[in-house]
Amino acid sequence: MAIVVNLDVMMAKRKMSVTELANKVDITMANLSILKNNKAKAVRFATLDAICEALDCQPGDILEYVKEDGNG
Repeated sequence: MAIVVNLDVMMAKRKMSVTELANKVDITMANLSILKNNKAKAVRFATLDAICEALDCQPGDILEYVKEDGNG
């Protein structure tokens, strides 16, 4: 996948646990874990907005585009 989710990095910088973030964002821990572990196929803007508000960050702090290697 070309989009990498660096949610764990921002959570570590803010010293916030998965449980705490899930409660602040009002998302299940299971869904937050799917997002955090790069298993999500999509993310709602409302969810991204809530995560950015809870972590006091920008979407670009969480989402990163990594060019995929065409060999394979």
